[in-house]
Amino acid sequence: MRRADRAVTDFDEMLEILQRCRILRLALQDAQGLYLVPLSFGFVNRSGRLSFYIHSAREGRKVAAMTPGCPVAFELDCDFRLQPAEVPCKYSCSYASLTGTGQASPVTDPAEKALGLSAIMAHQAGQSFSFSESQTQSVAVFRIDVEQMSGKQKA
Repeated sequence: MRRADRAVTDFDEMLEILQRCRILRLALQDAQGLYLVPLSFGFVNRSGRLSFYIHSAREGRKVAAMTPGCPVAFELDCDFRLQPAEVPCKYSCSYASLTGTGQASPVTDPAEKALGLSAIMAHQAGQSFSFSESQTQSVAVFRIDVEQMSGKQKA
């Protein structure tokens, strides 16, 4: 990272940033080329192993591309504030962001699908929900196992 003074390397600090982010931008590739999509998400931290959960309709380009173990990249950002200046080239902004890579896989086990959907709702709505097996079968759920993640922020 060119600006080491803005690097976030502490995992707990990255989790704090993650808590404030609401949209995960997921990049993947299929036969048509590169594909980038903004998504609602939830996450689970298993002793420092982070997994994102996303949901979707059961068909479409994203679903077709997310084969078991497919490589993905992601970006999340929050806390954006413009910092004006008298000279245009001196404008700046404050922000916090996370980027990384991982592997995405469809979730087929009803219990894990319910866990993923619960994680999404807990993160997005701040509430705990339970899901029946019929509810889990009505949507596609994907888990993204994070392999590498870095953070950056400027106050």
